[in-house]
Amino acid sequence: MDRDLNLKEYIKGLDEKLLRPEVRASPEELNNLLADEFFEYGGSGNIFVKSDFTGAAGVGGGVELKLTLHNFDMHILADDVVLTTYQIKDETRKQNTLRSSIWKYRNEKWQLFFHQGTLTNLPL
Repeated sequence: MDRDLNLKEYIKGLDEKLLRPEVRASPEELNNLLADEFFEYGGSGNIFVKSDFTGAAGVGGGVELKLTLHNFDMHILADDVVLTTYQIKDETRKQNTLRSSIWKYRNEKWQLFFHQGTLTNLPL
């Protein structure tokens, strides 16, 4: 039980880390956090892969967003795979999204394998 709670807090920290402007703008940080097979179904309807985010501009093309995470939950799918679900409040663009992430533990670290963001009108 304690292991699961500790893991949940650790993974939540990774999801929150990906919201920080300095991480989103850092190809090196993103290369470390995203699995080589990473892909995302974006709220825009576009599909992204790791190389879309590890270029010079990082995530979002250099636009700094004020993002906060709410209603975080984690579901263990296997010893080395977890699914996280949460909501993001984007104060910059005045929109909210439902998010899900699949994290995999490989080579002594957790990396993001899949992410999806869905625009929503749900209040936070």
